[in-house]
Amino acid sequence: MKSTFRRWIAFVLTVVWTVGFLAVPGAGERGIGKLRAFADNQWIFTDKIPSGKTGKSMTVSFRLRNNSGHDIKKLGIRFDTNGVDIGDEDEDDLKYGYAFPFETTDSTFEKIKSVGSLSDRKEKTVSLTGRVRRDLQNGYYTVPISVFEQVDSSQDDGGWVELTSENVRVWISVSTSGTDDDDDETKTYDFVLGEGQSTPYGTYPDVMNFSINLRNNSPATVYNVKASIILDADSAKFPFRINDVNYDRMFEKIGVDESVPLDYSFAIRQDSYTGYYPIQMKIYYSKSSTGEELQTFETTFFVHITSKPKEDDQNEFNEHDRTKARLIVDGFSTNPDRIVAGDSFDLTLQIKNASGSVSASDVLLTVESEKVSDSPVFSTAEGSSSVAISSLGAGAVQTVKFRLSSRAGVDQRSYALTVKAKYDSPEYKNAEDSMSVDIPVYQIPRLNTGTFEVMPDSISVGEESNVMFGINNTGRVTLYNVMATFEADSIQKTDSYVGNIKSGETGNVDCMLTGIAPTADDGKIKVRISYEDENGNVSEVEKELSLTVTEDFSSMDDSMNPEPMEPEEEQKTGIVGFLSQYWMALVAAAVIVLGIVAVVIGRKIRRERRKKQQEASEDESEE
Repeated sequence: MKSTFRRWIAFVLTVVWTVGFLAVPGAGERGIGKLRAFADNQWIFTDKIPSGKTGKSMTVSFRLRNNSGHDIKKLGIRFDTNGVDIGDEDEDDLKYGYAFPFETTDSTFEKIKSVGSLSDRKEKTVSLTGRVRRDLQNGYYTVPISVFEQVDSSQDDGGWVELTSENVRVWISVSTSGTDDDDDETKTYDFVLGEGQSTPYGTYPDVMNFSINLRNNSPATVYNVKASIILDADSAKFPFRINDVNYDRMFEKIGVDESVPLDYSFAIRQDSYTGYYPIQMKIYYSKSSTGEELQTFETTFFVHITSKPKEDDQNEFNEHDRTKARLIVDGFSTNPDRIVAGDSFDLTLQIKNASGSVSASDVLLTVESEKVSDSPVFSTAEGSSSVAISSLGAGAVQTVKFRLSSRAGVDQRSYALTVKAKYDSPEYKNAEDSMSVDIPVYQIPRLNTGTFEVMPDSISVGEESNVMFGINNTGRVTLYNVMATFEADSIQKTDSYVGNIKSGETGNVDCMLTGIAPTADDGKIKVRISYEDENGNVSEVEKELSLTVTEDFSSMDDSMNPEPMEPEEEQKTGIVGFLSQYWMALVAAAVIVLGIVAVVIGRKIRRERRKKQQEASEDESEE
């Protein structure tokens, strides 16, 4: 009986297993090798073609999909370097879009941009930014983009491994002079030497070390810049010994209003004379990053050499070579201490007669301001620009005051105020002296932000969103160490360092925000923009953006749907169609049948046992 029971159980289990296997949709097809497999190896997708203008900064946005087959902790993107060789393209390349459309001098290929983590088969929106070349024509261009995975951050190259390289099509249009100031034909290129610097001084026989700042005063970036001092063998024109073969200073590019130092070290000639010497300089530059059409610009700066005095050829008597007082500015102060451009202030000067024995009388002091664009920086707010002192003895100090106003709109730096003195001394009538003080003028830092681009603007817990926006420096001073901080209960606190932003320029913020909790408020994310002035004082501006974080239901969906149901292409017929439609009912029926069979077999076994027991009892009674 036990063997019979086991055979029944094995038969029922076989039936149940067979029904269950055949009843699962698609199981039969997989069993005969008809499993469908879909392979999609594309990583980069674009919803629309990005567009840009020549000479302008352009952002290429696209969707990035992880097709690696595993979760990636850190992804990176970069413009692909293969085949990029600007300068070798012909006219057909530029006309029909076969040229790489971005400038390669702005560290285009040097750094891989990290875009965070990405789960397998998931997507996120990312972007790359470059400046469009000025020599392109209207048309579509191909931008190759490489995708990297960081496998070991401790390596010298960052441990990046290239996963794929794919192309994105962009549309480039030529900027017009009527709407865009980036057309070279309408620009006037200019350079400024030694702006805001004192005249370099040197004394024979010492070596003269000095640095002259070169500022690009042009409305556009210049490329392949070479600053060359014009040498001269005549000591009356050039006071230095020519020791080096080359005194050229080279720069790959100089941005608008960017200043670069020109460092020199010269030995002073023995046959030089005391005085000021004009040093001629020729600057070579190109308007395009391709280095074509080299232009020149000539300018001059002065140096002062202290050497032997220059003799008077006729040795005539100088009527002004008489003893006179020596007037100097012994000190000065302003009220307020910090002068903001456009404000008025009180200037207090301490005028001292530095002579030890000669007095001055009938002293007339007149102030004259340094000019910018032919307009004085300082002007008289009240009273006169001249003050009289009746007498000033040897070693005496006299205080004088002026009420001045500063001009609005000037750059933040120190400006010279010249104090001219006319006075009498016992042996010198109508003597004249000139003194100067440097008064710093400050500007109030100002900034605003561009439009916040949040892609996507709704994420789940654990997912990331890409935030991009520009910070525009609308003031006249440089903003130092600019940083954007994102804070909210729904996201992980994130800092994005921008760096220094010069006046009139824009710094770009591009970072990833990670959701850590569902949004419980109106979805506003605080954006604190902090910056420092030239003295390290920190200021902050607060903005807001919208980003919604929702619960992560992916794990619940996976548990409820362990295997995605593939849509059926056609209605199954026959026994397979019947089993596919009613497999749950058949399984339930099989379980019920199994229970009934087990009960019947159990009862039969009990009856057989009772029968045997009765027969044994009867045999015993007969004996």
